Amino acid sequence: MSHNIQIKRALISVYDKTGVLEFAKALTGFGVEIISTGGTFKLLDDNGVPVKKVSDITTFPEILGGRVKTLHPNIHGGILAKRTDEQLAELAEHGIGRIDMVVVNLYPFEQTVADPDVAPEEALENIDIGGPTMIRAAAKNHPAVAVVVDPRFYAPILDDMQANDGAVSGELRQKMALAAFQRTSQYDAAISTYLAGLQGASDDFADALTLHLKKVQNLRYGENPHQRAAFYTDAAKAPSGAAAARQLHGKELSYNNIQDMHGAIALALEFEKPAVAIIKHSNPCGAAWADDVATAYELALSTDSVSAFGGIVAVNREVSGAVAEKIAKIFTEVVVAPAFSQEALDILAKKKNIRLIVWPTDKLPESGFEVKAVFGGMLLQDMDLAPTNYGDWKVVSKRRPTEAEWNAMKFGWKVGKWVKSNAVVYVNDRQTLGIGAGQMSRVDASKLAVTKAKEAGLSLQGSVVISDAFFPFRDGVDAAAEAGAAAVIEPGGSIRDEEVIAAADEHGMALVFTGRRHFRH
Repeated sequence: MSHNIQIKRALISVYDKTGVLEFAKALTGFGVEIISTGGTFKLLDDNGVPVKKVSDITTFPEILGGRVKTLHPNIHGGILAKRTDEQLAELAEHGIGRIDMVVVNLYPFEQTVADPDVAPEEALENIDIGGPTMIRAAAKNHPAVAVVVDPRFYAPILDDMQANDGAVSGELRQKMALAAFQRTSQYDAAISTYLAGLQGASDDFADALTLHLKKVQNLRYGENPHQRAAFYTDAAKAPSGAAAARQLHGKELSYNNIQDMHGAIALALEFEKPAVAIIKHSNPCGAAWADDVATAYELALSTDSVSAFGGIVAVNREVSGAVAEKIAKIFTEVVVAPAFSQEALDILAKKKNIRLIVWPTDKLPESGFEVKAVFGGMLLQDMDLAPTNYGDWKVVSKRRPTEAEWNAMKFGWKVGKWVKSNAVVYVNDRQTLGIGAGQMSRVDASKLAVTKAKEAGLSLQGSVVISDAFFPFRDGVDAAAEAGAAAVIEPGGSIRDEEVIAAADEHGMALVFTGRRHFRH
């Protein structure tokens, strides 16, 4: 593949015409004959570039409103022929000329279907047929043909031709062929994803799943310096979430930053009132809501101000100057919010290393998938985003929760969903008091939460305790009562539920079963 290929004839047919006029003019400077179609032909011809119509080469007009233009042996024979004596003789026999370069980009299907109101008829019209066919043909024959699917290759091609007397090197042709097949794969994935969406929700996952991911950026390293890492987004969909977020200040986001940012903003966006979540190592070390963001931040920080050092702060409202003043008092890795006031930016930008991220929405997505690699394959599941149906909650104790306890349960249940399992969280009706995360034993998780609350000087008297899964034994409820909790909320479903209920009644506690578990691994 190291040999160079002289470019004598190029076919140019592009939807995205960025830079194509200058590129075509440069090609003619190397003596390249250009053939083209439709709008590209008109652009080149109107600007004095010598160009022939594809219909003159095929001796057949464009038909069906442009649906059929290049699907012809005079085009594909010229692209696909190997440069052997036998196949070149066959071309000559049929009067077909070689095509040494194919410059094609595709109808904007992805952009078209990014509009949620797009009509299926319009989407179908934006499925390119001739373009991918030419791209694949040229990429298959890249030992003899240069295929160009992106304007970013125009300058390297011209540099290569300048250095090689009008020829393109094998190394560059191979690089562009890879880009070509990546592009057609991405394009087909976008189409299949869209068509699957038209079928509506299904009870089953697809038998075959194609993920086409587009790199957003390389990362300095992964969870540890010896691990390589990069951030990708779903190329078949419009950018969203972290891929659509804007960084206003600070050094590049790391792998861990992006992962923690995901959990932080998700928790903050669970709430309608102004709310703050502070995350460290994928776990909340504090969360709260209030009538204003500054108060919510103070309440969230008070849960565990030690662990908050070097953490991620997520806010579901604009960050004001008053809030920025409070955040700036301790070292914070990232602040993520839907907006920042200019005063807040002026204050926080004084910190060289803090990253300030504008999140693209103030709402949680309604659905999504999580993908996790394991040895030998991938695990795929729905994200845990389904709204809570409070009507499914059942009071199973003799005492019903007070209004304050109900409010605390609703608040805490949202927090517990974003805490690593086993998770036990003590709350009042607007802030976390103690968080026990990621323990092998649920009792140990409760003990950790109690310890954290004591270290922060927060009282658990009258608090509500949240467990992300059922207490398998009554000892979890006994421990909560000893710590001062007045009510418990958990999924229920243990074979010892009756023992757990009895324990709650003995302690005069309110106990609610939600019927839904929130494991997070």
